[in-house]
Amino acid sequence: MRLRTRFEIAAAAAALGVFLLAAGCKSKSAPATQRLAAIDWNTAGAIQGTIHYAGTPPKTIRIDMSQDPACASAPPNYTEGTVVNQGGLANVFIYVQTGLSGSTWAPPSQPVVLDQKGCRYVPHVIGVMAGQPVKFVNSDPTTHAIDIAPTVAGNPTIDFSQAPGSAPDQRTFPKPELMIPVRCAMHPWMQGFINVAANPFYAVSGAAGHYEIRGVPPGTYTLAADQESMGEKTVTITVGPKQTVTQDFTYGSSAAK
Repeated sequence: MRLRTRFEIAAAAAALGVFLLAAGCKSKSAPATQRLAAIDWNTAGAIQGTIHYAGTPPKTIRIDMSQDPACASAPPNYTEGTVVNQGGLANVFIYVQTGLSGSTWAPPSQPVVLDQKGCRYVPHVIGVMAGQPVKFVNSDPTTHAIDIAPTVAGNPTIDFSQAPGSAPDQRTFPKPELMIPVRCAMHPWMQGFINVAANPFYAVSGAAGHYEIRGVPPGTYTLAADQESMGEKTVTITVGPKQTVTQDFTYGSSAAK
């Protein structure tokens, strides 16, 4: 048996490598382009309802803003952790949690505005899709320092100041995450919340607790409601073609667990 030279061995190894590389390329197909989902308004339904508060709600407390003369001259500011009007609970984030697996939705390019007005965040709670811009605006005659520390990996920590009359600042959160606190390092009473959703089917309850989610494809879903201090409640619902489903949630000291 003839011994091969180092040159022959190297040449054989190189040829084998080329063969294996070619075989690997043939075995792997190019990834298919992911098709984005779109709302079919010919069949889409809707979810609506009211977020109720059972029992006696906690009293709102007027906030002392005297540390900053610009804030002290603004309209009175009250705590917003639990805002109840005629039994309806405001500022609850309602969203389709499960039932849309396999569908990917393009985030809107239109930003959602979070204003600093009267030394408070307006609105107190907002919702955006993952990848949709949040536009931070300062409408106050004083400087604010926005401080946001998400807990989901991939969502950026945000820390910047906005002087009076400065240009808006836009940021995006690429990963779904609920109730991300927004605070001001210069005015410790200021707090708002950003909810980042994986799909466009969400809403925030209004002053009287009402909400509506439109454009929902027919199907069975887990619908969730999340409140900043009282947590999340879920329910299974089915939406038929062109059907509007009413689904309420109840929070509060007398609410069913």
